[in-house]
Amino acid sequence: MSEVATVQESAPEINPCTTCGACCAHFRCSFYWGEADDSPGGTVPVDLTEQITPWRRAMKGMSSKTPRCIALVGEIGREVGCGIYPVRSSVCREFPYSWQDGVHNERCDQARATWGLPPLPSPTEQK
Repeated sequence: MSEVATVQESAPEINPCTTCGACCAHFRCSFYWGEADDSPGGTVPVDLTEQITPWRRAMKGMSSKTPRCIALVGEIGREVGCGIYPVRSSVCREFPYSWQDGVHNERCDQARATWGLPPLPSPTEQK
């Protein structure tokens, strides 16, 4: 008799950012100018950024009274995405959603609250 390995299929974890986008329409995140694609090794499309200081840039749309990153596509709180996801800035890459890897992020909760969205549940609340 041969042994048969069973593979338990589980639903892939859904990234809550794809139904949120609040941080992309709340925080103006500035990043080192060298991350823009007009600098050697830079990847962020420079035409989508604005200069904040001689050394810092930010995504266009984030300095207004109703901020929204120019690269954000979709409807906040429903379905969103980043139009430049593979080449986004380090600030965007490093901003964790609340409870990502089990760590609470109050700034994520703050951005969500601005848009009338509840905080993401902690791992203990999800059980």
